Amino acid sequence: MPYGADAVTERMRQRFNDVFETDVTVFPVATGTAANALSLAVLTPSHGAVLCHEKSHAWEDECGAPEFFSGAKLVPLDGAHSKLNPAILETALGNFQIGFEHHVQPAVVTLSQATESGTIYSVDEIKAISSLCKEHGLKLHMDGARFANALETLGCSPAEATWRAGVDVLSFGATKNGAIAAEAVVFFDASDAVDFGYRRKRGGHLFSKMRFLSAQLEAYLCDDLWLQNAKHANAMAVRLAGELTTLPGAQLLHPVQANELFVTLAAGVREGLLADGFKFYSWVAGGPDCIRLVTAFNTSEQDITELIEAARRYTVDPSSGTAA
Repeated sequence: MPYGADAVTERMRQRFNDVFETDVTVFPVATGTAANALSLAVLTPSHGAVLCHEKSHAWEDECGAPEFFSGAKLVPLDGAHSKLNPAILETALGNFQIGFEHHVQPAVVTLSQATESGTIYSVDEIKAISSLCKEHGLKLHMDGARFANALETLGCSPAEATWRAGVDVLSFGATKNGAIAAEAVVFFDASDAVDFGYRRKRGGHLFSKMRFLSAQLEAYLCDDLWLQNAKHANAMAVRLAGELTTLPGAQLLHPVQANELFVTLAAGVREGLLADGFKFYSWVAGGPDCIRLVTAFNTSEQDITELIEAARRYTVDPSSGTAA
């Protein structure tokens, strides 16, 4: 049967219930952009405002999709290491004129877990933000493109990191952790999901062969594969960060808490690595010498060793003028 009325999709839904220890309403989609944009669209009216971090995907990397699908306004806020906190949110909320028809009205806060800087919100931090949201009548959305990586760092259950901490809707990522093209929007309150099916259809993410998305998600969650993948990726990032920071002049821009690291390296090292075939982004926000490195479920110990050995070859020790 098409459009999700198949046995694979039903098994996938039950798997999500088991993982989150509650009955959830789950909708597979193909991309994280769709998951974020469509979930935010059902949480806010068109005259609403979505509070997000200025480095979030919702603000920087969705090409305006959240605004397009919701009609709402995104309000970017700052915060160290790409994280919002209650004080920043409280200040921002104080700038809205509630009930004033000339201004948008705050409706949703969205958090990235892990953040775009590879940092993690603790459960207590999520609870504090959730408490503030409830006080102001706002919904709390979580962009979980790297949710598995965050969960491995937190060392808690998926339930404790989401609905028990006050999260209303989760964009559950799988593509960044091993899937081909599969994400899911997870609603912890079915009443929030009433209109989502229509939004998904209008957004082009209602697949007739939904079972091919569902099969990925089912396999992803089976036997904790998703957590094993994330655990390995995180471990590789920790090792890579530890090795790189032994090089002269190498510094981390953010704590390494998931599978991303942002590190400054000398121009000669960066150019040498690129010449050797290593691929990475220059990270302008971190300064002219900063690059972004990402480890994955299939990053091997040998991959790390080869990059470190290459970096050492191109590193000049300032005390001796020779390779480190």
